[in-house]
Amino acid sequence: MNSLKSVMRSVSRVTPTLSRALHSGTRTSSSAASRAKRVERPLTSDEVYTREQRYGAHNYHPLPVALERGEGVFVWDVEGRRYFDFLSAYSAVNQGHCHPKIISALTAQASRLTLTSRAFYNDVLGAYEQYITSLFGYDKVLPMNTGVEGGETACKLARKWAYTVKGVPKYEAKIIFAMGNFWGRTMAAISSSTDPSSYDGFGPFMPGFHLVPYNDIPALEKALQDPHVAAFMVEPIQGEAGVIVPDAGYLTRVRELCTKHNASNTTHTLYISGGDVCVTASVCVYGVRPDLLVLGKALSGGVYPVSAVLCDDEVMLTIKPGEHGSTYGGNPLACQVAIAALEVLEEEKLAENAERMGAILRAELRKLPREIVSVVRGKGLLNAIIIKESKDYDAWRVCLRLRENGLLAKPTHSDIIRFAPPLIIKEDEIRECVDIISRTIMSF
Repeated sequence: MNSLKSVMRSVSRVTPTLSRALHSGTRTSSSAASRAKRVERPLTSDEVYTREQRYGAHNYHPLPVALERGEGVFVWDVEGRRYFDFLSAYSAVNQGHCHPKIISALTAQASRLTLTSRAFYNDVLGAYEQYITSLFGYDKVLPMNTGVEGGETACKLARKWAYTVKGVPKYEAKIIFAMGNFWGRTMAAISSSTDPSSYDGFGPFMPGFHLVPYNDIPALEKALQDPHVAAFMVEPIQGEAGVIVPDAGYLTRVRELCTKHNASNTTHTLYISGGDVCVTASVCVYGVRPDLLVLGKALSGGVYPVSAVLCDDEVMLTIKPGEHGSTYGGNPLACQVAIAALEVLEEEKLAENAERMGAILRAELRKLPREIVSVVRGKGLLNAIIIKESKDYDAWRVCLRLRENGLLAKPTHSDIIRFAPPLIIKEDEIRECVDIISRTIMSF
């Protein structure tokens, strides 16, 4: 006992704080246990909203629902209420929430090796690169993390190619974008934006970015007359703009024009396909091969941030070591997740299911009263309706009532609601959701 007191006196002289903690160990432990007990109580939805409002940046306006679990096409809130997910994390969860094959790939790799950086080789990256390039038919892939990084990577590749291959004078390369585009909110992405909520207050902007109207071939053809144009970057379907589907043949003409226009008759203008939507199925549907293909969102099934840029050697090999990269890009965890996510799309024939279920969904939505729902549009399971605003309702209030009836969707802009359930949804579930939507609309 005397020796213990001696030790405590020594500790007290060196570290008074530690000494006080040791002497009051029982009280400290009791206090910690009390705090832990308070934290263990499940939060209510209102408490979740309040905590985020208090400690988080106010850069989003979420629909008031606090989710804690997801499986397949469903999510549950903290009070245990179940909802159909008709947003799918902006189509990132196309394979459904927590798909068992993707989760299995994640957990198996997470217990072995998660990150090496690109300073070293790892045993997974090459397998992923071989798989994805073979699947889409390109020479090379450059792996990144988020969708906007994929877009930035494509822009850098296009500029480097323009200088080293096309012969554009240094730092005079131009990239054309379609009005209404959305591919993120970095400085480069907002420099191509026509949405004031994205760009207003954040200038000066990226030079060399120019805009033409979406789905306007004459405007594009005129812009491509400039020999300094390196690329035209366009979404096959403009998601954030309100699911704007182009005219039949638009992307085919884009491909033809980009191939036709050149500098000194030596090469063409690059066609970049990318944007807010993971185009895994869209490119196949439209039958058009872009020079650079940007993939994101559902490339991981919503499990982990994964994006990629695919192109052939002529473009990809213009980037040399040290000129572009990412610490996390191509990490083993991401690679295994992406392989599993792509295998799910293939094995479960989700593109084909999306075509069938989407046709049913749009056919039923077009039965809704035109005095409330003025437009129904989409392709596959990426769809939208336009709500005729009145003093009694708008898109936001419709989404709130959809939530009350067990279906989650979100407005894009003030009058458009996007309907994009996971591609695994079945016909009986689609028809149940149509019933919810119809009852909700008719209640107004």
